[in-house]
Parts: sequence; C-alpha cells; structure tokens
Amino acid sequence: MTLDPLVLVYILPLGLLWLTYLGRVWWIERRNRSTRADAVEAGLGEPASLHPHIDPARCLGCGACARACPEGNILGLVGGKAALLAPTECIGHGACRAACPVGAITLVFGTAARGVDIPHVGPDFQTNIPGVYIAGELGGMGLIRNAIEQGRQALDAIASNKGSGRSGDLDVVIVGGGPAGISASLAAVAHGLRYVTVEQASFGGTVAHFPRGKLVMTAPATLPIIGKVKFREISKEGLLAFWKKAAQKGGIRISYGEKLVDIKRTGNVLEARTDRQCYRTRAVLLAIGRRGTPRRLGVPGEDASKVIYRLDDPADYRGKRVLVVGGGDSAIEAAVAIAEEKGATVTLSYRGATIARCKQKNRAKLEVAQRDGRLTVLLASQVTAIHSQSVVLSLEGRQFELENDAVIVCVGGILPTAFLESVGIAVETKHGIA
Repeated sequence: MTLDPLVLVYILPLGLLWLTYLGRVWWIERRNRSTRADAVEAGLGEPASLHPHIDPARCLGCGACARACPEGNILGLVGGKAALLAPTECIGHGACRAACPVGAITLVFGTAARGVDIPHVGPDFQTNIPGVYIAGELGGMGLIRNAIEQGRQALDAIASNKGSGRSGDLDVVIVGGGPAGISASLAAVAHGLRYVTVEQASFGGTVAHFPRGKLVMTAPATLPIIGKVKFREISKEGLLAFWKKAAQKGGIRISYGEKLVDIKRTGNVLEARTDRQCYRTRAVLLAIGRRGTPRRLGVPGEDASKVIYRLDDPADYRGKRVLVVGGGDSAIEAAVAIAEEKGATVTLSYRGATIARCKQKNRAKLEVAQRDGRLTVLLASQVTAIHSQSVVLSLEGRQFELENDAVIVCVGGILPTAFLESVGIAVETKHGIA
C-alpha cells in the first residue's frame, strides 16, 4: 500500500515539528536537571527566604510559573513537574504563585533542613498582641516592592480597625523609616490618621546603609499619595532621592535618632516608649529590619575602631589592607567594590566550604575579581583574633596572621527576638510545608 503524495506533504512537516518539539523538551529537561544538581553539589540547595513550595499532585507541568519568574532560570520542569532549580537565587517575588493556573504553588519560609524564625502575623498584619502590627523585612518580606505593599496594606487595616475607638493620643506609631515605614506613613496621611513615625538611625532604613553606588533591584508597586512606582533597577542614591521627594510630597514627618524600647498596654491604650518619650496610641506598626543588631564574631579585638559592620564608601579603603568576613550578598558586594579601589588589598573570609545564599550576578563578579588577582577568597576559614595591625585566621586546622588595616563584618543580623518576646509577640520557626 502506498501513501498518497498529498498525505506525505502534510505528515512529514507535522512529524518534523513533533520531533523538534520532543527534542527541545528533552534538552530543557536535561538542562534543568543539570542546573538543580549543580546547585545541590555546590551547597546551594536551601532557599534563603520566602520561596515557592510546589505540590506535584496538582502541578500540570505547564511551565507558567517558570515563565513568570522575573529572576530568570529559578524554576523549571523536571520530570514533567515544576521544580526549584536554583533555590538560593529565589527572592520571593511570588509571581510564580500568581501565574499558576491550578494553585499548585504556596509561598513558604524555611525548609525541613533549615528553619527560619518569623514573628506571628495574621492576614491583616496584626500580631498575636492586639493593636501591634508588623510589615516588611521583620515579617520576612525583604523585597522593597513587598515592603511598600505591606506598609500600605497594614495601615489600611489599622485605619479600618477602629477597635475601641480613638483611644490614646495617636492612631498609630510607625516604627521604621525604610520602604515599609515610608509607605505606611504616606498611608497614614492619606487616611487622615494621627500618627508618629520614629527611626532609630537615618532616612531610608536599611537602604541608607548600602554601599555607595549599589544598584537596588525592585519591582512596580503602589505608594499612597504618590501612585505607581515603576522603576526596576536604581542606584542607592537614586532610590533615597526618590524617597525624599515622596516624603516631601506626602508631607510626612519622621523623627530620626529615636529608638523604640518597649510597648505596653494600659487598658485600651498602647504605650509605645522610645528613648525620648512615651506615645499613647491605639496601634503600633513595626516596620523595622531583621538586622537591628549586627551579628558579631565574638573574638578578641572585635571592639577595635577598625572593625565595622557595613560598608558605606569603598573609596575610604584605597591603599588599605581589608578583610571582609561573610559569604552573602553584602559581603561579596563589599569585597568586590573595595577591590576596585586603587591600592586596596582585599581578602574575603567565609566559614563555609562554598559561597552560598547570594545572587548569581554577585558570585560571577567575585569569580572575576578573584581570577584577576584583585582579591583573595579564603573558604572554610574563621577569624580568631583581631589586632591593631593584623588579624588571625584559622584555616584547615592551622592559624596564620594577615597584615590588616580594616575589618568589615557582614555576617547578617540578629532577629530582635528578645524585644519581640518582651512585648509578648510570638516568634515561630518555619520549616516550609510540614
């Protein structure tokens, strides 16, 4: 039996298209498996913060989540189901969850192997203490876009929840002058609330402490009074300038250098006590960072003036011998930035066997700087002592001394658990989906 030539005209192209499709699926599957295996082998298999949990029983394998992710090759199909390929690169945008047509994705904190401490917060951002709310980084939402949205939404909830009426002198005390605090302050003005905003440090919160010239990644968000914020990549200086204009336009007031020390309830009124005065209010919004207290090394000599916990201006270290301690984004960015300064000698010390929990872009810059001889990376090393002109490190069971002018410690911060517990706010250790 012979096939009609007209039939072949249709069958052959369709067959070629089908083979091309199968070949592409095979190639993508192989690439995704390799990416995931490489991440696990490099010790980068644990997500650092908020991340997607995929229910394989519900996943259709349509790939909508992978296409929606703005960070690139973070999600992909493995075995016909969506999977997290580069866990440490995920920064919790949540676009994958929104894109999933069957609700197979849940955003979670922590994993079975690594728990993350998160204060207890309800859907309205209220903690287990009535009248005390949390928004932004303290609640685990470190992205600027998320902080902006949460600050606004938390104030919306406070405005709608009159509770016992207009008890106290204020409607809300906002603690924090970063993205969440500024957004909340603008919302307080928009709602016509009686408010006070206090910030223990400087304008901009954590952003103000970024190194000079650092590019900040964000996403479109809506600011009360200001409207839609559309930039995606902006310098630290550009972002701070934008915040200042927004604050001026909104007419918000922030008291700088004022630190919250306690929150107590007296009847229907909350008393928010700072190191300056006591505010009587019906609500308190904690829009503070998780790094209120920098994590210390706990070694002799750490109190020396040459030891700092954040980089301000890399130019300050021209011609100096600098040790940067840490393996996250802030440590790598500091080391790479200083290594570009004339005459600087930079060493990066990290206690882990591999650089983890940092963006691929930063890892690539570190590798280039290391390859070009502009900095030295000492993995599996620890600082054991700091002297006026040197530092002592331990590496592979032996100790050695490096000549040194400055030490920059970037090993994260301590969640203000003691303060939260003193207020009575419950802190939960999240382990993803149980």
